[in-house]
Parts: sequence; structure tokens; C-alpha cells
Amino acid sequence: MQKEVLLDMLAQNRTTCSFAFDQITTENADRRLNEETASIGFIYRHVGEMMNLFGLFFGLPVEVKNSTMGQQDTGQGQNLSVSQELVEAGYAMFQAYVETTDDEAWHDLIETPFFGTVSRARLFGHVLFHNAHHAGQISLTLSRGKKPLS
Repeated sequence: MQKEVLLDMLAQNRTTCSFAFDQITTENADRRLNEETASIGFIYRHVGEMMNLFGLFFGLPVEVKNSTMGQQDTGQGQNLSVSQELVEAGYAMFQAYVETTDDEAWHDLIETPFFGTVSRARLFGHVLFHNAHHAGQISLTLSRGKKPLS
């Protein structure tokens, strides 16, 4: 039962986030809420990178390099197909992880630099929250953002 619940949570996160992610285009990827905020494309790239990089905490092999966390937006999100591939790879990675992880293992503890020691289940919940948080930023920027002055 636990596996089905986690897979349902992952599926719902994908569905909820898709309302924002599916609206991203090359025409709006450079929109920002203001000059100090990241662009839609950058945020989307960040979601894809971080979803994969979170896999490291779960002991999963990851080849993605960070170009967004702690970085300024200098156009890293302009290639939307790469960002979309990263997001899709992240969802596939976590689906496979949930499908192959024993129920008892979700109580195992993982050391993180953000929250200290937390259970696998709690960290998985954070991955989903992180996706939804940034999908909300993208939605807001889609509706209220502006093209940069240049």
C-alpha cells in the first residue's frame, strides 16, 4: 500500500506542476517578475537539475551538474528541451526508486545539508514540495512577469 501512495503522490505532483511547465515556451522563457528574480527558463532548469541532484541523497547515480542552485541567472534556462529532459528524467528516476524501494527503507535516515538527518519519506516529500513551489513561481511569472529590457 505504501508504494502505491508514494506513486500517487509523485503522479499528482507531475500533474499539478504540468499546469505551469506545459506553458513554458521559447517566447516566455525569459520573462521575470522583476529585474532581481530569475527567469522562467532558469527556474525550470533549476527544477530539473535539483530533482536529479536530490537523487544523490537517495544513493542514486546522477550525472547532472548544478548550474542553477546558488547561481545567478545568466541564461542557463534558454534550452527548454534540456530542461524538459531533466524534469522527465527526474520523475522517471523517482518512479523507479519508489517501485524498487522496500516499505521499511522509507524510514531509514538520510543526512542532508539543509535539514540535518531526515527519513527517506520526508526527503521525498521535500522533492515534491520543491517542484510544486517552483511551479508556482513559474505560474506567477507567466501571469504577471515581463520580458527583460534589452
